[in-house]
Amino acid sequence: MIDNIEYNTEREHLIIPEYGRHLQKMVNHAKTIENRDDRNKEANAIIAVMGNLQPHLRDVPDFQHKLWDQLFIISNFELDVDSPYGVPDKALLEKKPDPLDYPQNFPKYRFYGNNIKTMIDVANTWEDGELKEALIYSIANHMKKCFLNWNKDTVDDNVIFNHLYELSDGKINLKNTDEDLSDASSLLRNKKKYNSSTNSKKTYKKNTNTNSNRNRKRY
Repeated sequence: MIDNIEYNTEREHLIIPEYGRHLQKMVNHAKTIENRDDRNKEANAIIAVMGNLQPHLRDVPDFQHKLWDQLFIISNFELDVDSPYGVPDKALLEKKPDPLDYPQNFPKYRFYGNNIKTMIDVANTWEDGELKEALIYSIANHMKKCFLNWNKDTVDDNVIFNHLYELSDGKINLKNTDEDLSDASSLLRNKKKYNSSTNSKKTYKKNTNTNSNRNRKRY
C-alpha cells in the first residue's frame, strides 16, 4: 500500500490551486470527451461546481464570465467547448504589464515628496484660468504643510514660492502675488488633533491594563 501513495511533488501542477486537485481532474476528463454536446454538458457542470464555492456570486453575470475564463485557464486553453462569453485570448492574459517608471531617486527637496513634482507637472499642462490658479495655490499650501511637518513650526511664504518656481522650471511664478498661503497653525491643526487623540487612547489602554492587574486574584 505504501508503494501506491502519491506525493504532491509527483502530481500534476495545479494551475489555480484555490479550486483544488479534484476540479482540475474534472477539467482534464472533460478534455478527453469526444462528443461535443457531452463535453459542453461537462463544462457547464464544472462551472456549477466552481460557482458553489462562492454561492453568493455564482449568479452574477460578471462572475460567470470570470468562471468561464478560469475554466479555460485551468484547461491550459485546450478545452474546446461553447462558452457564452467566448474563449479568452491566451496571449493577452499572459502579457506582462509594462514596467513602472521609478520616481526620482534624489530629489532636491525630499520633504515635499515625488507627488508634488507630479502635481506641478500636471498644472503646467493646464490652460491659464481660475481652475489652474486654484490648483497652483492648493499645491503651494500642500508644499507649505509638508515643509512644516519635516522642518520647523514657521516658514515664510516666499520660501515656498521660490521652491515652486524652481520645481516648475520657472513656469509658475507666485513671487509677486499679493495673496498669502494658509496659516501654519491651521495647516498643522489636524496633525496636533490626531496626536492628542492617539495619546489619549494609549493612556486609556494603559490605565485599563493597570486596573485589570490590580483586580487580579493573588494566591
